[in-house]
Amino acid sequence: MSKFIFITGGVVSSLGKGIASASIGALMESHGYKITILKLDPYINVDPGTMSPFQHGEVYVTEDGTETDLDLGHYERFTNTKTTKSNNTTSGQIYNSVIQKEREGKYLGKTIQVVPHITDEIKSKITDLSKDVDIVICEIGGTVGDIESLPFLESIRQLHLQHNTKDTLFIHLTLVPYIKAAEETKTKPTQHSVASLRQIGILPRILLCRTEKPLSDDIKEKIALFCNIKKEAVIEAIDTDLIYEIPLIFHKQGLDKIILEFLDMKIKTNPGLSRWGNIVKILRTTEKDVKIGVVGKYIKLQDSYKSIYEALTHGGIANKCRVKFIKIDSETIEKEGPEKLLKDVNGVIVPGGFGIRGVEGMIETIRYCREKQIPFLGICLGLQCTIIEFARHVCGLEKAHSTEFQPECPQPVVCLLDEQKMMTKLGGTMRLGSYPCKIAKGTFSFKAYGKELIHERHRHRWEFNVAYFEELEKKGMVFAGLSPDRKLVEIVELKNHPFFVATQFHPEFKSKPFASAPLFSYFIKACLNNR
Repeated sequence: MSKFIFITGGVVSSLGKGIASASIGALMESHGYKITILKLDPYINVDPGTMSPFQHGEVYVTEDGTETDLDLGHYERFTNTKTTKSNNTTSGQIYNSVIQKEREGKYLGKTIQVVPHITDEIKSKITDLSKDVDIVICEIGGTVGDIESLPFLESIRQLHLQHNTKDTLFIHLTLVPYIKAAEETKTKPTQHSVASLRQIGILPRILLCRTEKPLSDDIKEKIALFCNIKKEAVIEAIDTDLIYEIPLIFHKQGLDKIILEFLDMKIKTNPGLSRWGNIVKILRTTEKDVKIGVVGKYIKLQDSYKSIYEALTHGGIANKCRVKFIKIDSETIEKEGPEKLLKDVNGVIVPGGFGIRGVEGMIETIRYCREKQIPFLGICLGLQCTIIEFARHVCGLEKAHSTEFQPECPQPVVCLLDEQKMMTKLGGTMRLGSYPCKIAKGTFSFKAYGKELIHERHRHRWEFNVAYFEELEKKGMVFAGLSPDRKLVEIVELKNHPFFVATQFHPEFKSKPFASAPLFSYFIKACLNNR
């Protein structure tokens, strides 16, 4: 029988429920348990695929090609969990499923209501994941008190009622603010948040208290008293500049032991957390650092390129160095030029995106890196801009462009495949998920991966126009990675350069702090040599 851990959030959003859930997953794995993690998102969108990166942050893509919430990236980076479409469910999916069943007559004419029909659908999403795992960790998106979250909260209340007491556990992440003017730590927001949960029948047994100041014993005792929990179950989730330190911070306070005692599960005396200690040691003590220019369209929001930043950090860990990000909006490059903005970087990465805004700035960035011998890594749109730049400035195709940005361009070096031209919907119609790629020997990519056949995740529509293959190849572009049938270009490179690689896929989605994505570790190595 699987156990269930339900994680809710209160007071304000963006407290870090995703990282807390992933860290708890890492702790449970360190005790030898097989886990899976589910994110329940209250928004009505079917998935985040068509949502603005400025509103929702990065869209994370799973191996099976599902566009999901970025928290699934945390789950995969921190744990051995391989997420699929079953690990992220939205209100839009739930209501869509129930309405379809009603239209098909599967409810036999009953009046469809939030309780029990919506809540039953939510519960089935949770329990379906319990096969072949010891623990299901379920993160509820949003903040307690939001009207959108109520069906999800009601569903986990019912699940607790339907299972043995020792099979379910509620953990609440809350904010304990420090008021600088009064020099006081305030517990009242946490008290109100827990009271809101108790009013709907959910009794949290552990509190994760997000705080910028350590909590005194008096504060912990006060929170415990007013929230009806034991003092040792009041856990500091103190601010840290290293998210990979969080499993260790929680373990030091005995969170894993408290959870397993509540769930009546065996506890290892010495859980396997050494790799987390090694990661933190490298990042805390290394004296080497590199500056990486990240030139993108969505720079203003940190979460828009979350997996990119983490994969760069992982590449740094693999090379025992610290990575410093120089974040540059590609539109600024268009106005000021790359020379001034990129003069102090050791390497440049151009990540993915959609739409024409800022594209010319990306193209100028790539030209600068090519000509100035600066290590460069392009991803998705970064590859497409690399193709356009090379076609224009090396091959003399002055009007080269992508049909995404210029539908009637006379030299479409990037275009849609024939089967994609008939599509009218945006959501879920791209090349999504894992696809194979054959790498040519003797290339940067082959040195990085060390093998000929790889599988990487994709999220894009437009492809390199293979009609221009020979023309670009004659001028020196190396088509280092192709689909097995050679119809799709996956990796391009340039010779006689310290490191110049662009991929159509997203290698950042499979990177972990203890297993860096090969291209990222190889890229950072080249950047270290460029200091």
